[in-house]
Amino acid sequence: MSLWARAQQLPPESLQKVRTIYGDHFPIEVRHCLAPWIESRIWTAEPEDQQRFFVDELVQEIQAHADLMLSPDMFVTKMKLLDAAKNFHMQYSHAPHELYAYMRRSLALEMDVIQNAMGTPYVAQPQTERKYSELITGLQTVRQKVSMVGEEIRSLQANIESFSLQYHECLKNKGHMNYLQQSMTNERRDLVACLRVQIEETERKLNALVAQISQSQMELVDHMKENIANLRQLQSQVLDEELIKWKREQQLSGNGVPMQSNLNTIQEWCELLADLIWTTRQQVNNVARINTKTIVELRQPHLAEMLDEMSKQVTGLLSTLVTSTFVIEKQPPQVMKTNTRFTATVRLLVGGQLNVYMTPPRVNVVIISEQQAQLLLKSETQAGKGKQPVECGDILNNSGSMEYQPTSRQLSVSFRNMQLRKIKRAEKKGTESVMDEKLTLLFQSQFNVGGGELVFQVWTLSLPVVVIVHGNQEPHGWATVTWDNAFSPPGRVPFAVPDKVTWGQLAETLRIKFCSATGGDLSEDNLRFLAEKIFRTSLPLNNIELNAMPVSWTQFCKDALPERNFTFWEWFYMVVKVTRDYLRTLWCDHLIMGFIQKKQAEEMLSKCPAGTFLLRFSDSELGGITIAWVGEGNEVFSLQPFTSRDLMLRSLADRVLDLTQLQFLYPNIAKDDVFSKYYTKPENEMLKNGYVKPVLVTTLPPYMSSSPAYAHSPDSHRNTPSVQSSYFSAATPAQTDSFMDSELFEQIRAFEPDGMDEFDIYSNMSMK
Repeated sequence: MSLWARAQQLPPESLQKVRTIYGDHFPIEVRHCLAPWIESRIWTAEPEDQQRFFVDELVQEIQAHADLMLSPDMFVTKMKLLDAAKNFHMQYSHAPHELYAYMRRSLALEMDVIQNAMGTPYVAQPQTERKYSELITGLQTVRQKVSMVGEEIRSLQANIESFSLQYHECLKNKGHMNYLQQSMTNERRDLVACLRVQIEETERKLNALVAQISQSQMELVDHMKENIANLRQLQSQVLDEELIKWKREQQLSGNGVPMQSNLNTIQEWCELLADLIWTTRQQVNNVARINTKTIVELRQPHLAEMLDEMSKQVTGLLSTLVTSTFVIEKQPPQVMKTNTRFTATVRLLVGGQLNVYMTPPRVNVVIISEQQAQLLLKSETQAGKGKQPVECGDILNNSGSMEYQPTSRQLSVSFRNMQLRKIKRAEKKGTESVMDEKLTLLFQSQFNVGGGELVFQVWTLSLPVVVIVHGNQEPHGWATVTWDNAFSPPGRVPFAVPDKVTWGQLAETLRIKFCSATGGDLSEDNLRFLAEKIFRTSLPLNNIELNAMPVSWTQFCKDALPERNFTFWEWFYMVVKVTRDYLRTLWCDHLIMGFIQKKQAEEMLSKCPAGTFLLRFSDSELGGITIAWVGEGNEVFSLQPFTSRDLMLRSLADRVLDLTQLQFLYPNIAKDDVFSKYYTKPENEMLKNGYVKPVLVTTLPPYMSSSPAYAHSPDSHRNTPSVQSSYFSAATPAQTDSFMDSELFEQIRAFEPDGMDEFDIYSNMSMK
């Protein structure tokens, strides 16, 4: 992503700092319109002798960009660019190195603002910036050639009109001469001789003009063919490379990969293409019109056929551009629950340039199966209209009109209240489940271009979605989506994905998924632990060999782990979820070891003094985190895992504080030195209603602690070989003798987390 694209994504307060960098010496309009050229040209310092042409080149770039701004709403920006070019030439033509240095300093300040706002260093991508600069240069070159063709057409038309006038004048003189020759006199003989000289001179000029017109026509055809070929190549670069790249990044962003491409930049390129293609189409049609009105003597053989073929080609380019730039800017949720509101946004990148908004198009949305999507693409490739796809569900609020925003030049429609009411499932094969079934949303519309001269039927498909009816189906639904997002091949048949990938590919996907959800990365040791869990066997020490090992879809989310009733993905998904919701700060602060086997943790702790502990994710409890610590006599114990329900009642840091047996975080860090900033501050005053608010305190059973107070485990049904913890109910500020009875706690645990706000966990506590 370019530096300027990053700047445009900053929060308002940081964006305002960027704006203050630019003023009269370096207008922000120049920074915006010439962003790729500026960054590619001055990103790395040039020797001063290479900077002497910098001002002239900058002025040329500004003027070239200004020439491309033809729409009325770009008039003000165009004037500002031209004024800036004039000022640059007047102030810096004698000292180009000063302007070069000033612009470099401005970019450095801009980079500082971005890094401070995002907290990560910006790494330039000179190859990408150079590629973008070459694309802009190519568009500008074609623009100049299209303008030259326009001049050639005007010159051709003027020559044809001149020929027509002289030709008719010659015919008139011939007629007059024939009339005079019918009754010759001496006076008429002189007049006939004079007319004959004029006719011969005119015919000589006409013959020369015919040759010139013929040559101009063929050169004009060649130039238009060249422009069409260049436009085809540039359009392929924009649509088949940059837009496809953006769509792929959009899909990967569903797994947490940051997007690098900018859709607004792609829209600018598409608008330039649309303007050039439409102008070229008008030029071809104009030449064809001129040819039909030209006298037969001037018509070139096969010219009409060539013009007709070029018209078809350029119209085909326009059709491809319009249909390809109908994109889903904001995808619907890929795991979609029935009877739940969801949103989506579609956008036509060339809608403003081609004035499609003059007749606001409507967009309709339906949900179709994978098979219907395949049939739709098949009918498209066979150039047949085909049948309307069969819907497999009922969506409410699935129609809307596209609206044009003049400031952003965006023609789009946002569906804010769609809801899938019901779904019709396809027949399942073998071990397939409903969460394996991939569907897609089909967005359809019709666009009128050129005042109804051209009508385009357009459609686009969303990324695959998995429809669920209950929350417990969500993990497997995300398994299907994650695998599809990560490993879908380019140009695939919907929605084919490989059944096997390498561990290196899957490990990177899991790492990104975990990092995007929790803000913390996975180390090589963490990934090796995950590899051991999914392969269920000993692994090679060499990472190259490990990364090349194949992993199947079945291993990923179908086969249960040894001696467990859940799969690898279910275990990993719940670890990500509990870390994201309750352990994010502790993980990012490297206080949780997390991915380590119980046996390995015991071996590590057995060599440490009593009171040393570590935090790891449970192998037996989904979404559970346990505390392993060294007791008296160097015996290692593991506390029964805490899950989301437990951590919702009391944070993990507070539980570490509660347990006095825990003294040192492995290997030998005093727990208060690292956990104290996460402790909940005690209440120092009564509640406004006059009551004293109790708190929950984690304790160990009597045989593990000298404390006489003991309550049963909050989850006595758990069957894990771990020490059970219990809760005290302690009043603030003074400690009380009472604690929460187990019956009340079971009532609390019976509630789902979403419903806890409606349940007063203190209402039944007795205060003594």
